[in-house]
Order: sequence, then structure tokens, then C-alpha cells
Amino acid sequence: MKERIVVKIGSQILTRKDGILDITRMSALVDQIAELHKKGIEVILVSSGAVAAGKTEIKAKAKLDTISARQLYSSVGQVKLINRYSDLFGHHGITCGQILTTKEDFSTRRHYLNQRNCMSVMLDNKVIPIMNENDAISVNELMFTDNDELSGLVAAMMGCRRLIILSNIDGIYTGDPKDPESRILREIDIKKDNIESCIQTSKSATGRGGMITKYNIARKAAEEGIEVIIANGRRDNILIDLIDGKDTISTRFIPSSKNTTSVKKWIAHSNGFAKGEIHVNECAGKVLLSDKAVSLLPVGVTKIIGNFEEDDIVRIIDEKGKQIGIGRASYNNEKAKEVIGKSNEKAIIHYDYLYIEK
Repeated sequence: MKERIVVKIGSQILTRKDGILDITRMSALVDQIAELHKKGIEVILVSSGAVAAGKTEIKAKAKLDTISARQLYSSVGQVKLINRYSDLFGHHGITCGQILTTKEDFSTRRHYLNQRNCMSVMLDNKVIPIMNENDAISVNELMFTDNDELSGLVAAMMGCRRLIILSNIDGIYTGDPKDPESRILREIDIKKDNIESCIQTSKSATGRGGMITKYNIARKAAEEGIEVIIANGRRDNILIDLIDGKDTISTRFIPSSKNTTSVKKWIAHSNGFAKGEIHVNECAGKVLLSDKAVSLLPVGVTKIIGNFEEDDIVRIIDEKGKQIGIGRASYNNEKAKEVIGKSNEKAIIHYDYLYIEK
């Protein structure tokens, strides 16, 4: 089976200080991706930069609110961005294709599978998929945290072995990267390390996320068995060096050894789509957190919150108010309330559609 990876490039890598697309850096990264492609590695590219590109193409006639500005600049800038990628990959004789997506496209199993099939067909035909959030219609609650979140979803959806997130710093540090006392964390074991307190919360001028977002996404992906590397996209030959296993400065998340099914990967990354909550008693919580393959039965449920339909995503909350899992509901909220505490009823969430956070 071919190696398949996701490469996420942030807008701070693709733009210069004045906000103009950095064609030199963009070209260098395309050269590296083309080299990996020619080695038989399937690369899915998640690329930011549309809004920044649009700002250099058009000046608004009047002062725009944040949403309108984002819609205008992204719709204009995405054309410029994908055309540039098409030209650069074309020099290598490689075809690329564009996929614009929204958070809602991951919220239902049908849309999820449609996206996966589209990218699978592209990869089978040696086309490099270039993904970006559809900023022209993704606003407020419909938005991803940023493209880091999108890249984690894509890596899980496409069964990728590795996710490489290219940032403007070398990785995750023990403090402020500008502080000479800070050191880079070269490896993070998600089962042992808890380093949220030392991660900087500042964001770049062009991006929406930040290092804390990258950490959370990387941790989730690593839990699903995906190796995640956060590295500096401005370092020469960074992608080739990482793939070749050279001792390159970066932060690597050690992947879990568990093999999660496609459905459960979708469930695991669906927290942002949850429509309601199912609260369980102490006994049910302990059983769910055990290593047993169990479904969530009505007898262990104490409360239903929210309005949801059958097949919607819901969160599972224990007796202390802590989220312990997420799953796809077998009932709507009204029917779920009717069977609370009852035995001999079908599962509220079947094991096949249940993801427990351990």
C-alpha cells in the first residue's frame, strides 16, 4: 500500500510580511511535494492563504464587517491561490485539483463519504488534492477553528499515516519561543505528556488558530494512530528531510498503536458537530470507560439535553459533568427521553458508532 500523508501549509508561510503571496517559498514547497509525489507518496495538501491573497487583489469600496471582508477576499484570493498552485505543479507535469469544504460537510456520514470518495478518485488518478475551507460561505459556527482542524479531519478520513503541519516556528516549545530559556519539545507522548500550560496562546497576523490549536489537533490525530509533525515551513527542504527521517528540528507526536475503523474516526473528530448531550450515571460511565466493547443503553442514562434527530452526533457526559465520549444517536431527543432508565430497549448509541475518550 502506498504511503499517504497530509501536508498543511499555514498562511503565515505562504505570505510575506506585507501580505503578498510569497511565490519563492510557495514554489520551494511545491518542488518538495512534487518530489514526494514522484517517489510514489500520495500527498494531500491543505493550504491556507486565500484571504491573504485576496487582500492584495482588491480594495473594498467601503469599510466591511469581518464576515463580509472574509467572504470578499477569500472568493477572489482562492482563484489566485489555486491558479498559482496549478502553474507550479504544472512545471513538474503534475495535475492538482481543488476541494473547498465546510464544517457541515463533515457533520453527516453521507457528505463525509462523498468527500472521501472524491479524494480517493483524485489520488488514484495521480491528482494532488488541494483543500481549503470554503471561507466564502463558512461563517461563525460553521467555521473550522482553522485549517489545522481541517487537516486533522482529512488525515483521519483518508487513512493517512502522517500529518505534517508547517508553521512559522520549529515546533512546540516549553515556553515563549523567543525566550532563550525555552527549549523545543522534540517528541510528545500523548499517553504521558501533558504540556498545555507551556504552549503559547498568541496567533499569527494572517492565521485564525495558534500553537494551542495545533497541539489539540495533533493530540487527537495521534490518538487515532496518525504520526503528527509540527515543523517550520520556511526551513529549506523541510518536507524531504522529514520524510527521509533526517534529524530535523521539529515536534513529533508519537502515534497510538490502536487501529480505529473509518466510522469511529469520523465519530472521534465530530465533537464540533454535536447537537445534544446524553448524561449517564456512575455505573454506566465506568462500563463505557472499561475495555469492554459495549453500547450505551437507556438504563444507564440520567438526562437528555438538546434537540437532536436520529443519527445526529451527541456528547456523552458522566455524573461529574465531564465529557467521556461522543457518538451517533439511535433516537431523536424526544424518544431518548421516553426510554431514560429503562431496560430491554435498544441502545441509545450503538458500539459501532461510539467513541470513548480515554
